[in-house]
Amino acid sequence: MQPQQPNKQLGEQHEMSFIDHLEALRWHVIRAAISVVVFATGAFFAKEFIFHDLILGPSRNDFWTYQALCRLGQAMGSTEPCSNSVNFVIQNREMSGQLAMHISTSFMVGIVLAFPYLFWELWRFVKPGLYPHERKNSQGAVFFVSVLFILGLLFGYYIAAPLSINFLASYTVDPTIENQIDMQSYISTLTTMTMSCAFVFELPMIVFFLAKAGLITPEIMQVYRKHAIVVILILAAVITPPDITAQIIVTIPILVLYELSINIARAVRRGDTARLNATLAREQNSAQ
Repeated sequence: MQPQQPNKQLGEQHEMSFIDHLEALRWHVIRAAISVVVFATGAFFAKEFIFHDLILGPSRNDFWTYQALCRLGQAMGSTEPCSNSVNFVIQNREMSGQLAMHISTSFMVGIVLAFPYLFWELWRFVKPGLYPHERKNSQGAVFFVSVLFILGLLFGYYIAAPLSINFLASYTVDPTIENQIDMQSYISTLTTMTMSCAFVFELPMIVFFLAKAGLITPEIMQVYRKHAIVVILILAAVITPPDITAQIIVTIPILVLYELSINIARAVRRGDTARLNATLAREQNSAQ
């Protein structure tokens, strides 16, 4: 019976290690949830700014994007962008619809505002399990992921969402039919356009980690560039309505991100090759 004690102790240590791991995860989740609740509470009480200025901004003609398109059209000698005014009514059809939308939208805003901190908590949980060289290779991950997320969010809010809303709100099959858009449908369209662009803009970081793991190479991305262009066009068509102008505007930055990702994968391989050569040189020198 005595020889079984070491195995038993090892089992207890392994079990305690697993419990400690779950305990650490629990506190990461709790801190992340608290951050979302704090930002969501602030958004709930900032109702006028969140809804009137932010959420309902693309539904009015004085929105920045529409005014910029109008000025651009005037500079090019065309007044057509100024004539495409947003003309629809947003309405609520349920008794508790506005309250429910107020709460759910506040939590959505809380998640968006807390995203950098959420990813930081996720990174703090994952980082201890990485090897030293993996930690070194992924320095600045939280910063770059947050920056790309914010850039995608701004692009979706100021470019993709207004173009989609303007096209869908002005599209009619008959002039006698008035567009009265349900509030939930409008906010769903706005959040879908915005969040889709925010996550699509993470493509360079995704390629970076895949290249570090050896799962993708710049040659593969170059060989399948034509296929990627087709996928990007389909993705742009899904994100935006069937408006060729909006699709082109959304497609261009995604193509730029894809080409940037190829260069990132190439830089990752050069760095890995340089480190491997340096390691081999040190081993040869030590052997001599």
